[in-house]
Amino acid sequence: MSAPPAGQPGAIRERLPYLRTTLLASLALLVVAMPVAALVSGPVAAAGTAAGVGLVVFSYLVSGVSVAWADAVNPRLIMPVGLVTYGIKIVFLGVAMTAIAATGWAGLRPMGISVIVAVLVWIAAQLVWTLRAPLPYVDPDAR
Repeated sequence: MSAPPAGQPGAIRERLPYLRTTLLASLALLVVAMPVAALVSGPVAAAGTAAGVGLVVFSYLVSGVSVAWADAVNPRLIMPVGLVTYGIKIVFLGVAMTAIAATGWAGLRPMGISVIVAVLVWIAAQLVWTLRAPLPYVDPDAR
C-alpha cells in the first residue's frame, strides 16, 4: 500500500510514520532532563535544556514535513527541497545562536548539551523505528 498522492487527505502524514516514536523519545528526554538540569544547575539550566530539546524537535519536524511535502508533490523535488530546507535551517540556527551567545545567557551551555543529547536520542529512536518497521521488499529469486 502506498501513501496517498498530493492533495489527498493524509498525503503528508502517511510519509511520516516514524514521528510518533521520535517525538515520544524526545518527550521522554525532556521529562527526565529538565528536572535533572534544574536540580544540578537551577531553573535557567532547565530552561536551556527545554530550549535545546525544542530546537532539535522543531528542526527535525521542519525537515521531515518539507521532504514529505516534496515527495507528495513530486519525488524529484525531495533532494532540492531537502537541501534548501537544510541550508535555511543552518543559516537561521547560526544567526539565532550567535544572538543568544551575545546576550551571555547562562542557559546556553545546558542548551548546547541538550541539543547534542536530543539529536542522539532522535537518531536512536528513528533507528529503532526503522529496524522494527515492516518494510516491503522484493525477493529477486521468487518467480
